[in-house]
Amino acid sequence: MANPKIVILGTGGTIAGQAESSTQAVGYKAGQISVESLLAAVPDLPQLAAAPLAAVQLAQIDSKDMDWPVWRSLLQAVAEALADADTQALVITHGTDTLEETAWLLHTVLQPIKPVVLTCAMRPATSLQADGPQNLRDAVVVAASAVAGVWVVAAGEVHGAQQVLKVHPYRLNALRSYESGPCAVVQECAVRWLAQPVAVRQAQALSSTALQDLLGRSELPWVELLTSGALQSGRSVDALVAAGVRGLVVAGTGNATIHAHMLQALARAQQAGVVVWSSTRCLEGLPVGFTEQPSQPSVLKAMAGLSGWLRAGATAGEPDVILLTPGKARVALMLALALQSSEDS
Repeated sequence: MANPKIVILGTGGTIAGQAESSTQAVGYKAGQISVESLLAAVPDLPQLAAAPLAAVQLAQIDSKDMDWPVWRSLLQAVAEALADADTQALVITHGTDTLEETAWLLHTVLQPIKPVVLTCAMRPATSLQADGPQNLRDAVVVAASAVAGVWVVAAGEVHGAQQVLKVHPYRLNALRSYESGPCAVVQECAVRWLAQPVAVRQAQALSSTALQDLLGRSELPWVELLTSGALQSGRSVDALVAAGVRGLVVAGTGNATIHAHMLQALARAQQAGVVVWSSTRCLEGLPVGFTEQPSQPSVLKAMAGLSGWLRAGATAGEPDVILLTPGKARVALMLALALQSSEDS
């Protein structure tokens, strides 16, 4: 690299939040402070990075309101930075609410061969308990460690994109990796890997043509997330099908099971051409012994670049859709339908 740099992309979130009082930890406004101001508040970042930092403000939103235009801009910016020989790593500041979906999106679409590190905060920048500055320091340390993949850094822990999820609405260590635990910890500006520091890579990145087709879309296909439970009916399924939904992801009970009344409605949805996938609403563990049945999700044909993630009943060594949390499975289905539309057009 002639002029190595670490690119910092700002999207808003609590880490850029502002409250009326330094003792206010809720009721603040997210995405108020620029990414340049966040960097200025941590003066030793260039030393930790051992390289110049290039800050870009992509958005200033509360991540609960994440939409396709912001995701599209983020995908474009990350892809361009990864293609730049001078970029050695990226750091993205992001809200915690949809961070897990964004991390998974970047991982599965781009499969980066450089570090892409997302970080966040549970307290606004104006808080006495502001955790953003330390999280940002740790994220830069992880980015500078040159371990390729998409990583999420918060509360001194490093999580992989597939496993990470938000498990608490308030505490500072609100993120965790289900089952496996964090991949690494950051202690005194040093990364200590707890497992082999290799990002999960079951698929190749999208081809440049497929990526440009994806980025050229004004929106992704309509996919909704439903939950099965006691006293469940199929009315919500029928209403969504009548309204034109393209795909449904069901957070099932227990081992990804679904109430009989909802199953009947889902079978009707499949007959109407709606793609249906299921996962589990359980926060611990993954479904076991899942087999496709006539009343269970139909599967899209394998598609280049995403087949390893999207095939229920994948071959050994390939995670299937049942291994994704419901929110990530919804993103996967939107991507799959978008790619299928591109192939069919």
